[in-house]
Amino acid sequence: MPDFEAPLYERLVRRLERGPSSFHVPGHQYGRALPDKPYALFKDIMGIDVTELDDTDDLHDPTGVIRDAQRLAARCFGADETFFLVGGSTAGNLALLLAVLDPGDMIIVQRNVHKSVLNGIALAKARAIFVAPQLEPVTGLPTVPAPSDIEAALERYPEAKAVFLCTPNYYGMHVHLAPYAEMAHRRKVPLLVDEAHGAHFGLHPDCPPSAMQSGADAAVQSTHKTLTALTMGAMLHVRRGRVPMERLRRALSAVQSSSPSFPVLASLDIARAMIEAYGPAWLEPGLKAARLVRERLARRGGPFAVVEPAVCEACAAVDPMRIVLKDGTGTLGGVRLQQLLNARGLWAEMADDRHVVFVFGPRAAEADAEKLADALDRIAEEAGLAAAPEAGREGEAATHAAAGRPGAEAWSAAFREERIGEPITVPLMPPAEDATEIIPLEDAAGRTAAEAIVPYPPGIPLILAGERISGPRIAAIRRLAAAGVRFQGAADPDVRRIRVMRIHQG
Repeated sequence: MPDFEAPLYERLVRRLERGPSSFHVPGHQYGRALPDKPYALFKDIMGIDVTELDDTDDLHDPTGVIRDAQRLAARCFGADETFFLVGGSTAGNLALLLAVLDPGDMIIVQRNVHKSVLNGIALAKARAIFVAPQLEPVTGLPTVPAPSDIEAALERYPEAKAVFLCTPNYYGMHVHLAPYAEMAHRRKVPLLVDEAHGAHFGLHPDCPPSAMQSGADAAVQSTHKTLTALTMGAMLHVRRGRVPMERLRRALSAVQSSSPSFPVLASLDIARAMIEAYGPAWLEPGLKAARLVRERLARRGGPFAVVEPAVCEACAAVDPMRIVLKDGTGTLGGVRLQQLLNARGLWAEMADDRHVVFVFGPRAAEADAEKLADALDRIAEEAGLAAAPEAGREGEAATHAAAGRPGAEAWSAAFREERIGEPITVPLMPPAEDATEIIPLEDAAGRTAAEAIVPYPPGIPLILAGERISGPRIAAIRRLAAAGVRFQGAADPDVRRIRVMRIHQG
């Protein structure tokens, strides 16, 4: 094995080998408090599940092995400083937003962000300027706003304190981030990126460059999603200069547990050590397994096809370790196909109405890839599915609305004129029911929404709670409803009526 340097992991193993006696938390005392059966399963991991001791360091004020492990991670991922996260990318997003925003500040945010970003803005008591994303033309799925829209938002709101983007999306679609970083830096504001699904980016020639390699000032990565850390293990990478570091440290201390999991921290150290020990070769098994599935499906020419997005401004690159699959005949929806695979012991990452998403880890097994391809063959045979028609990218782009995604084009049309929103305060909690009322949609122009209106597809809020409802948005809701689009979580599923804030008299 190549040289392996993981200071935190190595310290925990050495102290366990010394046979220490525990008179401290946690109460399982290296797992010895458990009966035999669970102890046999958990003993190895519980042996390093300790607390902040003289020789284990403190995540919130690291001066020893945690500090050393974070410095090695910063070197590996191209950051000035890296912070280990035990609350997933959620903790990193919350801390970043609390660090860069004061109450009343504005931030430019893409409309289709993770809920942790909305919660971070709400906790900071800041105002969000939401910018509509582009839709990838083949699938109609949202990516990030066009550079021209971000530029326009910065020009319209020069007092904005940061730009926040999320890429790649759940489907592995990614954009070139360098233009966004350049325009943010011209205005002396940071570009912050939720890169939760791209922890492996920049680590292999087949993968797109990472956010940090593209000039971002900070990037949050879920190391547990596409590398090898334990669940909840993530990293926040930061470039000094535009992000206030002391405020960031305070924010991280506020949003992360004061009793962080040392097994999770050690797994982050190991994930980085594997990358540095093996280099790009560490990802080869996963890349090979994903290629195998792609090639087998293409060679068989059956009903199941790998979705190939168009290379364009909305999707400049695709994650090679993620496969998005669909039934080209339109017979099996994504959720049903996922259920059929689950019944065969094959568990995908997620499904929507049309697609199933598969994530291949860096050490994915070729045998599992063969098993997936075989199962798809059997499902096609049992369902009596013939080969899908040869539509190609252009053909699918022209027909995806008619093929079951009418909301994508209608949603895009809704934002043709209103791509940049007005600054709004994002509520942390829903308003009290007696502070709201439900009124006819046609009477809602100029009122403040008390609920989000989310057409699915594409699953992006058309109206957010706290936004002023405009005439064009009302017209868009009507168009979408007429097209048969569903609205997630609306008080009135048909959206003939909408919940708004009451107008207080007096």
